[in-house]
Amino acid sequence: MTEAPTPAEIAARSEQAAPKLRRHLPVTPLVRYEAFSEELGAEVLVKCEHQQRTGSFKARGSMAKILTLTDEQRERGVVTASTGNHGLGVGNALATLGGRGIVYLPENAAAGKVAALRRFGLELRAEGFDSGVLEPKARAYAAEHDLVYVSPYNDPDTIAGQGTAGVEILEQLAGQPLDAVVVAVGGGGLVSGIASVLKKHRPGIQVIGASPVREAPMAASVVAGEIVQVEPQESLSDGTAGSVEPGSITFALCRELVDDWVLVSEDAIAAALRMVIDTEHQLIEGSAAMAFAAARARRTELEGKRVAIVSCGGNISASTLVAALS
Repeated sequence: MTEAPTPAEIAARSEQAAPKLRRHLPVTPLVRYEAFSEELGAEVLVKCEHQQRTGSFKARGSMAKILTLTDEQRERGVVTASTGNHGLGVGNALATLGGRGIVYLPENAAAGKVAALRRFGLELRAEGFDSGVLEPKARAYAAEHDLVYVSPYNDPDTIAGQGTAGVEILEQLAGQPLDAVVVAVGGGGLVSGIASVLKKHRPGIQVIGASPVREAPMAASVVAGEIVQVEPQESLSDGTAGSVEPGSITFALCRELVDDWVLVSEDAIAAALRMVIDTEHQLIEGSAAMAFAAARARRTELEGKRVAIVSCGGNISASTLVAALS
């Protein structure tokens, strides 16, 4: 296993990356959700990454990584593996900075995301149904052809890019306290980045990681004390789908930084999605709804506190939305 950077190192990288990313990506709002605050008896502030370019926080990590590359490296091409959102982030970064890319994605990737990837002019290679299979294939192809592999989470620059959302949260709080943050967890890049930044400046903050009951590889790995593979299952939270890559640096970061794990049922994800649509008229994807559902599951512990929920994306397909609303 590659030695993981410390949270302090990730926080420093995020703070250095934030002004660079701001030249290319918007600052997303941090908004109080009144109805959900009333329901939880807490002050709920939502970091609206579903309003980020490409509709996901993934635009941050991919931009941060690709900004570290030379013009020649980008022109030769980069390779990545993605269920959709990270690939869109890579496509956006290459469209902004120049270069070409190859994306390995699962055969059951959402049709809307596939169409969006094609609009970026990316070369798509659909193989299998699990990122645990796709990532080694993409890495091997990149190594064989001397191309840069852009990991969706297992890279310090990618994690630092995701952590810029935490930098923005602190700026938007303007010195106000924050008691807890709830973040969806797939490979662990988003929670590792945000938690590293927030715990540096708010060391007492509680970090709650949310994953679907059907597929929670990082939570299972933390319990096991080592990275374990789980059988992939379909979930409304398709943005967190896939196994954790063996040797991923996010494992040690999640083990240190995440204070509480909440495994969320499909019914709870669907109910949270409906709640956000009904009360805030915002369209979010299943992985974002999962963070709201996890906060609901911890309402007793969160009562009376100021809580940030990271709404990580808004790329939901019509078929998935119909399933959640029915």
